[in-house]
Amino acid sequence: MGPARETAVLTLAACERQGAWSEGHLKRAIRERGLDRRDAALATRLCFGVLQNKLLLDWRLAQVCSMKLEKLDVKILCDLRVAAYQLLFLDKIPPSAAVNEAVELAKKHSRNPRAAGLVNGVLRALLRQGEGAEIRGRDRIETLSIRYSHPRWLVEKFVELLGLEGAQDLMEANGRQPPTTVQVNTLRTTPERLADGLRAQGVEVEPHPWLSGCLLLTGTGDLERLDAFRRGEFYVQDAASRLAVMASGAGPGTRVLDCCAAPGGKSFAAAIAMEDRGELVSCDIHPHKIKLLEAGRDRLGLSVMVPCLQDAAKTREDWVGRFDTVLIDVPCSGLGIIRKKPDIRYKDPEPLGGLPEVQRRILDNCAQYVRPGGTLVYSTCTLLEAENGGVVDGFLRDHGQFEPAAFDLPRFGPQPGGRMTFWPHIHGTDGFFVARLHRKG
Repeated sequence: MGPARETAVLTLAACERQGAWSEGHLKRAIRERGLDRRDAALATRLCFGVLQNKLLLDWRLAQVCSMKLEKLDVKILCDLRVAAYQLLFLDKIPPSAAVNEAVELAKKHSRNPRAAGLVNGVLRALLRQGEGAEIRGRDRIETLSIRYSHPRWLVEKFVELLGLEGAQDLMEANGRQPPTTVQVNTLRTTPERLADGLRAQGVEVEPHPWLSGCLLLTGTGDLERLDAFRRGEFYVQDAASRLAVMASGAGPGTRVLDCCAAPGGKSFAAAIAMEDRGELVSCDIHPHKIKLLEAGRDRLGLSVMVPCLQDAAKTREDWVGRFDTVLIDVPCSGLGIIRKKPDIRYKDPEPLGGLPEVQRRILDNCAQYVRPGGTLVYSTCTLLEAENGGVVDGFLRDHGQFEPAAFDLPRFGPQPGGRMTFWPHIHGTDGFFVARLHRKG
């Protein structure tokens, strides 16, 4: 029985029971089990693939399973999902091997003596069914929900935002596995030297099609084991997130405050744009995230960056009117990064309604830190208007000393309205919103 498959099943089962995030749990499991690069890559693919297609997999399994899926032991259900994903989406693993491994895993992890027989019967029936019946829900929205494995409420939101065709394009993009996007630490190396070094370690590297100093990586395995990572020659950050920093205009010698900095991408981008000269304060509310910021700063050699424990919703009087540039990447629903974190789509939507109030409170507070004539950048990694333009518009109505400020971006050119939304299916980036505001001087 392959360690990759077992690792994926147990990770999915743990996340199903505990509501944990799969990414962190999977990384720990891979390290604890000592999986080599090949098995780690397969475990990641299986785990990721099941989460991307969970509603579709469950729909197909329900067609051939004599028991209701919700009555199955969670490990058996996840075992079936992983095997079904292998049978329906992967072609390098022989079907017989996928079925046999699933049966052996059921024997090992279930106390029910009938579990292995059930797994064998369900998967054999799935194989006989082949492509199966056409996906059809009770209505068009449910059909899209099953086909693209997005919960109904989320399909409705995306259709409302983009129309039927645009929503389908977005959900299809969310189902793809993007390459890892990294930014070059130009204080330590050049894109060309970094690419050569990564290729020497077996990583596939492509320059980003429209953003300089940005590379697209595949076949990385554990990034932290790469020599170039240890030398601080790059950091992981999506192109849209870096563009938010570019929109701010932060440069050498400026005073910059990053109010919600962890895991650090915007602070790293700002420090490099500042050529490590000036003042950069990087805040987070959680002590363990301050340690992450410090580790990233030290690895990248960014002496200008000063991590600071600070609640973004509470005022620091000594910061009022002090900074040239204030970056506010607020906590959000994260619905723009589903393609990288597929389990986001399955989280309870109920708490999302309270996010704009939290975001507005942070924005109101941190706006005080912008000096007259300075710049405020508000950003999120979500696509919901209530968390994006809705928050900014409300802020502008109540704060007459601020106004929208145009910015210019590579590929996209001038943004005279001072805001832009990035879409995975249109721009090939994370779903992301950025607004630049100017404090009148």
